Amino acid sequence: MNVNIAKSWKTILQQEFDKPYFKELTDFVKDEYFNHTCYPKGNQIFSAFDHCTFDDLKVVIIGQDPYHGEGQANGLCFSVNDGIAHPPSLKNIFKELETDLNILIPKSGNLERWADQGVLLLNATLTVRAHEAGSHQKKGWEQFTDAVIEQVSAKKENVVFLLWGGYAKKKGKKIDKSKHTVLESGHPSPLSANRGFWFGNSCFSKTNEVLLSNGLKIIEW
Repeated sequence: MNVNIAKSWKTILQQEFDKPYFKELTDFVKDEYFNHTCYPKGNQIFSAFDHCTFDDLKVVIIGQDPYHGEGQANGLCFSVNDGIAHPPSLKNIFKELETDLNILIPKSGNLERWADQGVLLLNATLTVRAHEAGSHQKKGWEQFTDAVIEQVSAKKENVVFLLWGGYAKKKGKKIDKSKHTVLESGHPSPLSANRGFWFGNSCFSKTNEVLLSNGLKIIEW
């Protein structure tokens, strides 16, 4: 696994890359990609960091695993490659966006356009074996992405964290709420959304209100 990410992130995270657990994680991922079909593509594992540099970061959305279906995952949480059908959670994200900001549901589920504006679309686990959800959990990725969140919390100010569902809320426990804004809601998955825990949270308009209040450019969702 080649850790080839934006220079601003490499400076911030070098101490993690040097730790023994990350060497073990790297060996595991290399072995998995050699012996099995895994997602996303190797050159997209760190796409969240490539598209959203540390300097430009304004918003963080935390996911769990990459999609494990063929051609779906592109290294950004909840995002799929162009031409891929929208998974259920992404459909509900777009439905809420349409209700919240009157933005028509886009044809493409590729969220690179968000990331390029300063939205870090961070999965807790950055890789997965094809058709085996959770197969790369508890191998070191969670420790790495915890460190990412801690570094963002410590070294940035006025970041908006969107924590969707119980897993993301636990993941965000170390965020310094005196420096940052945390917006919580249910998960956009059909199970949570259909129980009333997702729709109507207005997280996109609320995020832009916070950014404006801090003198920052809004996200063109």
